[in-house]
This record gives sequence, C-alpha cells and structure tokens, in this order.
Amino acid sequence: MANDMRYLSAEEEAKLLKPIDEYVGKIQAQIDALRVDGSDKVQALKTHISLTKEDKNYTKEEQNAIIRKDQELLVKAREVETANKDKVSKLIADAESYLKTHFKKDYYDKVAASCAAQKEAENAEYEKIRANLKAEHERTISGMTDKQELKDEKYVYKNRLYDAQMVHESKLQEIKDRKHEAFVHQYHLIDLLRMSKFTYGQKKLQKLENYKYTFNTPQFLYKNGLYIVIILIFIALCFITPVVKDTQLLTTANILNILQQASPRIFLALGVAGLILLTGTDLSVGRMVGMGMVTATIIMHNGINTGGVFGHIFDFTGIPAPARAIFALLVCVILTTGFASIAGFFMARFKMHPFISTMANMLIIFGLVTYATKGVSFGAIDSSIPAMFIPRIGNFPTIILWAVVAVAVVWFIWNKTTFGKNLYAVGGNPEAAAVSGISVFAVTMGAFVLAGILYGFGAWLECNRMIGSGSAAYGQGWDMDAIAACVVGGVSFTGGIGKISGVVTGVLIFTALTYSLTILGIDTNLQFIFEGIIILVAVTLDCLKYVKKK
Repeated sequence: MANDMRYLSAEEEAKLLKPIDEYVGKIQAQIDALRVDGSDKVQALKTHISLTKEDKNYTKEEQNAIIRKDQELLVKAREVETANKDKVSKLIADAESYLKTHFKKDYYDKVAASCAAQKEAENAEYEKIRANLKAEHERTISGMTDKQELKDEKYVYKNRLYDAQMVHESKLQEIKDRKHEAFVHQYHLIDLLRMSKFTYGQKKLQKLENYKYTFNTPQFLYKNGLYIVIILIFIALCFITPVVKDTQLLTTANILNILQQASPRIFLALGVAGLILLTGTDLSVGRMVGMGMVTATIIMHNGINTGGVFGHIFDFTGIPAPARAIFALLVCVILTTGFASIAGFFMARFKMHPFISTMANMLIIFGLVTYATKGVSFGAIDSSIPAMFIPRIGNFPTIILWAVVAVAVVWFIWNKTTFGKNLYAVGGNPEAAAVSGISVFAVTMGAFVLAGILYGFGAWLECNRMIGSGSAAYGQGWDMDAIAACVVGGVSFTGGIGKISGVVTGVLIFTALTYSLTILGIDTNLQFIFEGIIILVAVTLDCLKYVKKK
C-alpha cells in the first residue's frame, strides 16, 4: 500500500493522544489521592467484611470482633469519602469537560479519517490484486488443452483468490480495531475517573459503538431474517388490502383491535415460555382456556345459568358483580394452577416428558369439562363486569394494560429474582444446576405454578373480552398458538434461552397476521398453512443455532 500523508502512524497517534492522557492523568492522580482513605478504603472494608462473614476458620466471636472493628473503620472512611466528594466531583467534571472539548476534535476524528482513507486504499488494492490474479489465470489457461491441467489451474486460482480475500479481511479488521480502540480509550479514562459508574448517556454511546463494532450482516440476517420477511408480508398486505377489500389495514382502530385480541394470549404465551425455557412445553393450554372460560362464565353469568355442571344449576346473582368477578378470577387461577401443578409434578418427580404429562392433562380437562357441562355454551356474562375491569377509555381498550402489567411482572421474575436465574440455569443444564445447589424439582414446579396462574388470568380476561360464551371447546388450538409465538419470539427448545420481548413479539406477529388475513378474506384453513410455515422456519433456525453450538 502506497504511503499517504492522510494515514497516521502509531507514533503519530500516540503524539496526538499524549496531551490528553497527560491532562486527564494529572487529574486522575489527584482523584486517586483523595480516594485512598475514602472510597478505596470503603470498598476494601466492605469486601473484607463480606469475606470474614463467609470464612469458616473464624469462631463467631472472632468474626464479630473483626466485623465490629471494620465497621468502625468504615464509618471513618465514609466520613473522608463524604468530605472529599465535592472535590472529586469537580475534578471529574473538569476532566470530562476537557475530554468533551479535545478528545474527538484533536484525536478521534483524525484517527477515524485516517482509518477511512486506509480502508478506501485497502479496498482499491484488493480489487487490483483480484484483477491481477484473474489476468494471470486467463493467460495461464489460454494455452492449456489438457482437462486435468485446466481443472488444477482453476483450483489453484480459487485458492489464491481465497487467500487474497482472507488477507484483505484481516487488514480491514485491523483498521476497524484501530478505530474502535481510539473510541474506547476515552471511556477507559472516564471509567477510571468514575470508578465504572457511567452516566446513562455514556452507557448508551458505548452500547451503540459496541453494536456497530460487532455488527455482522450475515449474522444479523440469520437472526432476524424471519422477522424481516414477516414485516415485508405485513407491508405487502397493507398495500393489497385497500385494493382487494377497499379498506385500510394500517389504522388506529385495527392496531388497537390486534392489541386487544393479543392481550389474553400474551398471558398464555408467557406461561408456556417459562416451560420451554426448561426444554418443556404445554399441550393443555387450549383446554385450560376452555375450562377457565366455562368457570368464569358460570360465576359471572347474567342471571341463573341455563346449563348445569354435573346436573347442578348454579346461581351467583345474589353476589355483587365486582365480588363475582374476583371470585371467578380466583377459581380460574386455582383450577388452572392445580392442573398445571399436576403436570409439573410428573415432570419434576418422575422425569416424565412434558409432552406426555400435559397431553394427559389436555385429555382429562377436556373430558371432565365436556362431561360435566354436556358441552353446552353458557351464554353471556353480566355486561357490567367487563365495563368495570376492562373498560374502554375513549377508543382505547384497557385490557391492553393488563397485558402490560403481566409482561412487567414476568420480566421482573425472570430477570431480577433468584427463581428467574435458577430457571435459566436449570433450562440450560439441569445437571450442573443441581450440582451447584439449585433444586431442579422446586424450579420445575415453580415454572408450572407460574404458568397455571397466567393461564387463569388469561382465560378470565378472554371471558371478559368475549362477554362470556364459555364452552369446553373454546380455546381449541390456542396451545399451538402460544407455543408458536414463543418459538418465533426466540425462546429456544434447547432450553435456557429466551426473552420476554421475544415472547410478546411472537404473540403480536401471529395475532396481527391472523387479523390481517381475516380482513383480506383468506380462508381459515389457508391461515393455518401460513402459521405452519412460519413455525417450521423459526424452529429450523433455532435448530441450526443448536447444531452450530454443538
């Protein structure tokens, strides 16, 4: 590569960086001196107290004496830390102000420009090498007649092209690394100043830079290709629907309808997702919904029930509507949690595959509810109940807020509790989790109990949304929808991999797709084909990830 004044050598880069490092270094030295008897000592004493508490070589009296002494020193260290806090803050502000003024202008922008010029020259050099190799190859084969020699020369040519490509990519990576390291250096200085306590903006800038640095187009398409295709399908439907049906698909009313329909399904998908994290599943979800719908409709029915349960006609009209609604919710949750716990027990205690235990549950629930109710529909519920619990505020259906709360609660459980961490650990490697002291039985049962609670809430909300119409057959196919939403959302059947955001995305994708195809007038049976193809592609991608790991 030809020499160019736009390129910075390592020495020139170091020369640009030197005044910045020196200025911030002097401030850092002052901060370090102020922290010696303050922040540093506080951290050291906290660590020593923690280690002392865990050290079994000390007697209880010795532990208490050491901790008491450390705590006395800790009080003094915190006083020094507090006394020096304003001085440290001013020094940090001074250093950061200097970095903001000089780092980008005097150093980073010049390095970035040098890297851009170097990358441009490297690309030109690579194209020149490819052209030379091609010309040499064509000259070589022009005089050849032997088929084997031609074959060997083509093989050599491909290898030389591959070697040139590898060298080229290596050089581009070096240029990319150089620019990234220049960016990171500023945050290395800030890291020392702030003791790793970055501001929100600093965290976001680092996250953005790391994303750009590690971004890989083939990997991005591999991970998000399915979503991109689905989005393109929706865009196509948005153009097709006005032409075919003379109606707009992408309207506020339609979006709210999709969110409203998706809300109860989010509860079900969140429950199933926890089981899939454990390499399990649940085939009884649809029947759980049917059972919950029947139960909730009977209790919240508008007047005396027209149908009976084992021949008995229930009448809950003497109970006030709000109390009936809450009672219906409690009974739904108890029933669904009870049946879910049974399936979970067989999986946790006897290592039974959840496919079998939940399939048995599915058959038992459907048979029991159908036999008890003779398969009849129980009509409508008291219309005042949905108006109380899922009212519309203007055109906004508040049932969506129930789903938002469920997402927030389950996200907190998965990400901020010991149970959530254990859930991922058991799903990823149950043997290793057991060795580390995690109760696989308790975690498995906990996942099924949580799923049962979510099923109960989901069925109750669906009953309110539909204003009743509970029957044993209601919810048929919802199990597949919930599982499909989790798979499309990236919850892996290999266990221990999945995010709440993915589950929600999966539910919204299938609900929106079904809604859009229905508006377009596509036959329900054809909709199943679309759903099946999406599931097949999603699971195939998931399996490919697992194969690559292996």
